[in-house]
Order: sequence, then C-alpha cells, then structure tokens
Amino acid sequence: MKKLLLVIGLLGVMGFVLSSCLKNDVEDKYKDWRKANNEWFEAQQGNTAFYKTVTAPWDPNGKVLMHWFNDTMLTRGNLKPLLTSTVEVKYRGTLYDATPFDSSYLSTAPRDSITRFSLNAGIEGWALGIMQMHVGDSCRVVVPYMMGYGSSSMGSVIKPFSTLVFDIKLDNIYTYEVKP
Repeated sequence: MKKLLLVIGLLGVMGFVLSSCLKNDVEDKYKDWRKANNEWFEAQQGNTAFYKTVTAPWDPNGKVLMHWFNDTMLTRGNLKPLLTSTVEVKYRGTLYDATPFDSSYLSTAPRDSITRFSLNAGIEGWALGIMQMHVGDSCRVVVPYMMGYGSSSMGSVIKPFSTLVFDIKLDNIYTYEVKP
C-alpha cells in the first residue's frame, strides 16, 4: 500500500513538473507575439475617443474595449441579453493584426449570415461585450487574451496570447429566460 501511494505521489509531482515546463515553453515560444498583442491592446485602450473600456462585474481585472458603430439612442429601449441568453448575431473575428479567423458571413443557418450562440458557452470577452449591447446595435469588441483563449491556441490561426477583434451586430435574442 505504501508503494502504491509513493508511486501515485511521484506521478503527481512529475505531472506538475511536466505541465510547468510545457507552460514555460509556450510562454517562451510566443513571447514576442504576446508582447505585440499587449502593446496593441494598450494603445487601443488609450484611444478613449474611440473605445469605451468595459469591466467584467465578475472579475475587476477582466475588461474589453467597445466601440458602437450605430446611434445608440435609436436602440436604447431594446432588450440587452443576459449571460444565460442565446443570441443571434452577425460577426467577423480577426486577430489584432487583421488576420481573419471566423465569420458568420460564411453561414446560412439559421438565417443568412446569422449565427446563434449561448453567451455562457463562449469566451468571457465575447459574453461581456454582447451583454453591453441592445438588439440592433453594431459594435467592435476588442478582447485581450486573458478574456479570450488565454495561453491556449484555437485552431490553426489563433495563437496563444491572441487579442481578438470582433465586429458584431446583435440581431436578436433567441432565448432570454433567466436560468439558474
């Protein structure tokens, strides 16, 4: 029994050491990319004439930058989604350097260029940005890597530490109910 516990303990320590090494390898490999993304985000954050900084109520360090393309006086009476909502949006996603990684404009379901998302099933920055929008709003939402995919990659285009830029039109709130 003591040998089994010793083996389990050693495996746990080895796993921790290995994961720490892999994390450091990712940080080293993408050091310049991370620096470029952070510098670009900070430069955009300084442009207060264009962007509004929105802080996540659940994380005082979590924030996104937002710019509305429409007159918000025309949509201010419309509904805003909850974190538990499913929304219908049109969007384009690019990296900070304008490299495209996703777009609803390639989709035809459920309607032309409209895609349905549960806000609580995506990245935090996406949810935070869309929760600030009213139905009918069109916004640019800039998501720093900490509110995006963090130190993980996603597909072949989104590298670790990527700042994501979404141009979003909130077309509809498909489900609006409050869920526990």
